[in-house]
Amino acid sequence: MVGEKVVDSITRWRVTMVVILLRVLALFATTAATVVMALNKEKHIFAVATIGNAPVKIEITAKFQHIPANVMFVIANGVATLHSLFMLSMLCFVRDKYDFKGLRFLTVAALDMVTIAVVSGAATAVAFMGEVARNGNSHARWNKVCDNFERYCDQGSGAMLASYIGIFFLMLVNMLNIFEHGRLINLSKNPLAA
Repeated sequence: MVGEKVVDSITRWRVTMVVILLRVLALFATTAATVVMALNKEKHIFAVATIGNAPVKIEITAKFQHIPANVMFVIANGVATLHSLFMLSMLCFVRDKYDFKGLRFLTVAALDMVTIAVVSGAATAVAFMGEVARNGNSHARWNKVCDNFERYCDQGSGAMLASYIGIFFLMLVNMLNIFEHGRLINLSKNPLAA
């Protein structure tokens, strides 16, 4: 009986360490996605006409704020970053002090799922806008943007990749939390099944 409790506490400690590591990785990925997209800006000067021998030039700036999907992306990844920080602080400092009959597990799992859904929706919206920016749409007569603003598009692609990596880590954290909760429920119902 004592040996089973020791094994159970070692297993819980290992799962907690893996969850902390995955949350830190998710935190870094969503932070990187937020910062890279928020700093995404490129200026380009175009010659639009020639009067005599002097070209008429116009400066156009591509910013992330010009596309609503990018703004949603920055907000969603920022919220995911704050969520990861909050959950890490709860995991490191609070632990099991305020666990009312397993409510903490359900709350954390639900908040993780909502965070995954919001970030996934924002990353998918940016992916579709990136597709239009890279290839245009000949039917709607939308021109390609990435021909002229290559660094802007590459930086947006990097932010999107970091966001999907963050989603992956958040999904792993959520699966581990759900499996751990299920294991603890089975242990409480049948203490001999350890």
